[in-house]
Amino acid sequence: MVSEKQPLQLLDNLLFPKIFRTFRIAIQPAKLVIAFLTLVIICLAGWLMDFSKTVVATKGSQGNETELQIYMADPGGVQPYIESFKEKGERTGVFTTLWCFAAARFKGAVDSLFAFNLPAVVENIIDCFKTIGWALKYHFLYCIIFFVIKLAAISVGGGAICRIAALQFARGEKPGLTEALRFSIKKFTSFFATPLVPVGMVILIGVFIFLLGLIGNIPRAGELIMAVFIFLALIAGALIAIVLIGSVAGFNLMFPAVAYDGSDCFDAISRSFSYVYARPWRMGFYTAIAAIYGAICYTFVRLFAFLLLWVTHRFLQLGVWVDNSSKEVNKLMAIWQEPRFIKLADSSGLAAGNWSESLAAFLVQLLLLAVVGLVVSFIISFYFSANTIIYSLMRNKVDSTALDDVYTHFDEAKTMSTPAESGSEEVQPEAESETQTDSSSSW
Repeated sequence: MVSEKQPLQLLDNLLFPKIFRTFRIAIQPAKLVIAFLTLVIICLAGWLMDFSKTVVATKGSQGNETELQIYMADPGGVQPYIESFKEKGERTGVFTTLWCFAAARFKGAVDSLFAFNLPAVVENIIDCFKTIGWALKYHFLYCIIFFVIKLAAISVGGGAICRIAALQFARGEKPGLTEALRFSIKKFTSFFATPLVPVGMVILIGVFIFLLGLIGNIPRAGELIMAVFIFLALIAGALIAIVLIGSVAGFNLMFPAVAYDGSDCFDAISRSFSYVYARPWRMGFYTAIAAIYGAICYTFVRLFAFLLLWVTHRFLQLGVWVDNSSKEVNKLMAIWQEPRFIKLADSSGLAAGNWSESLAAFLVQLLLLAVVGLVVSFIISFYFSANTIIYSLMRNKVDSTALDDVYTHFDEAKTMSTPAESGSEEVQPEAESETQTDSSSSW
């Protein structure tokens, strides 16, 4: 009996298999609805802001070429490209440009992951981060406004998803959509400020180094002062490096820290930093498992969406044999191209001949975008759910906190009532002592 129990206990002590519960947690309808609404708000904001069309683009042999593609190939060639085609080139929006580029790089990263080509996966991820540099340099005001809107939407939506995942993973509870949204709105300041505080810390420390550099411009005395205090600049640089590493590696744990422990922004940052620096290899191991498992789950969800669309299109095709009036194309093919696994929604080959077919094509494309949006919503839900589970596992290993320990409003009520209870307990002995004194005096 003992020999049979030992393997079971060994399996119970292994924490990483619990990451495989992410799919079941992420596919929950409440999380998908929250992720879909968050995605709609972000896309709607980007679509409205894209009316400015500030990105220069030109037609190439393989479609439109934008200044972002020029930047990725040669950062120094962007400004000459903009000056050359500013008048005679086409225009597109920043959000559209970033969305198309990120979608292509995401697909490339997933394909490379299945091919076990890890350098290509890292390269695709790095390319996505490079786009931030392009956007900030050439479209700074657009980036600031869109970033605030996006962070606000993610703070509410992502915080709600993390909260549902925390309660479901820790206690098996499934809170409703409104309950989760109430929690994220209540903790909105913590969710919103947590990613911004490390950026503010880096800027604040960097200003000190910058001021020392300004002092170095003073003739003769400047270089001496700078040389004397350069060791302080090195210390400041070390602090910046620590904050940057902790922010990049621990960013995924910040939202779960608020959702799990009800932390404020500083406590969430402290916890994420401490877990990363205390167990970096374990953190990397959990993240790698979640990424591989997420790629498999994403492929399954995308395959399901493709089969859904393909089967529907095929059965409709069996019933539609009439061609449209003007372009002699099958009426169904004129409003809905046959879906492909690579591209679920393709509007490039549509051949609508009149207003009714154009309206039908618009409605079909709207539904196809909704299906694609649900696939993207699963990715968002999986990301926050997986990192919530990883946070719980890291907290268990570093702080020895039980996996089922999660913050609830009952804890807050108990904390608020503790001083009153303790005060009543302190008053009672005094009352008893007074009673005893009176009784003894009467005797």
